[in-house]
Amino acid sequence: MRLEAKVVLASYNHWICPDLTAYWLLGAVKNSNQIVLQSKAGNQRHCFSATEGYALQHFTGGFTLAQVTAKCQQKFGETLPGDWGVSLLQKLVVKGILVLESEEVESEEREQFQSTFNSHCTTRPTPRSKLQLKPGLQWIEHPEGYWILRNPVDVTFLQISIRDREIIQQLGELSPAGVAQKFQISLPEIHHLLRLLAATGMLVGTVPAPASKRKFTPMQLLFFRVPLFNPDAWLSQQIQAISWVFSRPFSWILGVLLVWAAVVGLSQRASILHAGQLLWLHQGASLILPLAFLTLFVVTLHELGHAFTLKHFGGIVPEVGVFFMLGIPAAYTNTTDSYCLVKRFQRGLVVAAGVIVQLAIAAVALLLWNLSAVGTWLHLTSYLLMVAALLTIALNLNPLSKFDGYYLAVALTGINNLRARSLQFYANLLKGKPITEKGSVCAILAAYAPLSLAYVLLVFGFLLARILEWTLTHIPTTAICLLALWAIYFYFPAAASGRKS
Repeated sequence: MRLEAKVVLASYNHWICPDLTAYWLLGAVKNSNQIVLQSKAGNQRHCFSATEGYALQHFTGGFTLAQVTAKCQQKFGETLPGDWGVSLLQKLVVKGILVLESEEVESEEREQFQSTFNSHCTTRPTPRSKLQLKPGLQWIEHPEGYWILRNPVDVTFLQISIRDREIIQQLGELSPAGVAQKFQISLPEIHHLLRLLAATGMLVGTVPAPASKRKFTPMQLLFFRVPLFNPDAWLSQQIQAISWVFSRPFSWILGVLLVWAAVVGLSQRASILHAGQLLWLHQGASLILPLAFLTLFVVTLHELGHAFTLKHFGGIVPEVGVFFMLGIPAAYTNTTDSYCLVKRFQRGLVVAAGVIVQLAIAAVALLLWNLSAVGTWLHLTSYLLMVAALLTIALNLNPLSKFDGYYLAVALTGINNLRARSLQFYANLLKGKPITEKGSVCAILAAYAPLSLAYVLLVFGFLLARILEWTLTHIPTTAICLLALWAIYFYFPAAASGRKS
């Protein structure tokens, strides 16, 4: 079975490798380094080298030819010739596995290509459906002046400008060259847009590109995530049972509770602080373990608040897991689908839901602390629960760190990718490039970038200094040995690759 491929030889690096898995199977040849490509229908068999076979494993509709070449170089530790990708492509055309689309290639390039292969292959146009968007994708218009293209199956989305939306809508009707001519843009720009669509699984025959795996660095010990499972089906089953939480009467009750807690808490702040000092004086380190368990309980309810709020507004929650910050575990919930919500209030509420849950927990704990007798387990537990809720709120609401405070700032300002855009704003200023941001947005970006950089340098600089000081004081030999082993692991393959080349 031959697949039709769209190829522009002058920009082959941007070409998206088609999905071969629908018609072909890869297998190893016994007692050989060769790989065989076997057709699912019929008896066609084609042999390839191990490097070519590894490349064909990535012909899934989600990678460009340049990305596949880079993966092969990383896998086998060797530098491939600059025309290696084109040579593999030509071999696939010669063997009839791919069919070149003639109208995609400029006339001079097509003549040169055909002069080499006109005795081996034929050309014919690719059906327009090959570049069609998947059925079921959703276009969502945002009041801020952009569109979101949402893939509810793979739970991916792209923020698209008005012009790019018009371009994408023409891809199923015109060839990339025709679209480029119609909108007066270059083919590399079209291929860049196609790569984005393929990487997020928006095009027919593509799947979302997996996250690139990088080598371990000691900095990852400061913060890393461990995904656990997809909770969306369970959340969908439970959302009706707790729909009363989002009702107006409950909102009023919660509001009254929070106002009461704020008034009472401020009036009793001296007593609350004194009670904490007495607890630490008499029980000390024995409080750490129960406080840790109560903190995990608070954080779990916090994440459920995010998840159920997003489900209430019709969103998808594809993942929950555990993240570790400085070795301290906590839960996390993937609520990126909230960016697809049109109303800024809804996006803000999804982010704020976790903090609202913590405030409610702190308010209930304050109430129980006031009602329970001093010296009882309830009095102690309610106090520790209140402390756990308030401490995590203080850490979580910092807008300069990528926790809820940051995402709440994103939701309230409507500036997606706030940190990246603020850094790019200054990069454009320094390079003399035009500023495309609106005036009101520029003021926020100009203020956020220096504050964010100062925070990162101060906090992580302090942490690194303390860690290095303790390490060099207590375990210098062990640390040097571990650092040397890591350096061998991290740099040796690169050095070996350099020798082979």
